[in-house]
Amino acid sequence: QLQLVESGGGLVQPGGSLKLSCATSGFTLEYYAIGWFRQAPGKEREGISCITSDDENQYYSDSVKGRFTTSRDNAKNTFYLQMNSLKSEDTATYFCAVDGEGCHEPHGLGFLTHWGQGIQVTVPP
Repeated sequence: QLQLVESGGGLVQPGGSLKLSCATSGFTLEYYAIGWFRQAPGKEREGISCITSDDENQYYSDSVKGRFTTSRDNAKNTFYLQMNSLKSEDTATYFCAVDGEGCHEPHGLGFLTHWGQGIQVTVPP
């Protein structure tokens, strides 16, 4: 059974950094596109990053471009979201996701097929 489990969330001060991990099992990560999404209270879930299985195509939302980086360690079946220069508007529940068919429209940040349960990241004002 395909499973994804996020870890590494928490409270961080503005300007700080946090690294989320997504541990996966039940499938071979190297053949899947990986992505991160987030949902702030009262807002729709939005895609913030997606990387294709060969790592050749990388998509980031304008809101996180230059501050967040997605990477993978296929040997560990884990991928990551490094978040730097955090702002209060980054406060949200963060979800990792994968898809065997690649990244999707719009702009490569469309919803993927399989999801983790989500983890909270809080950056106070």
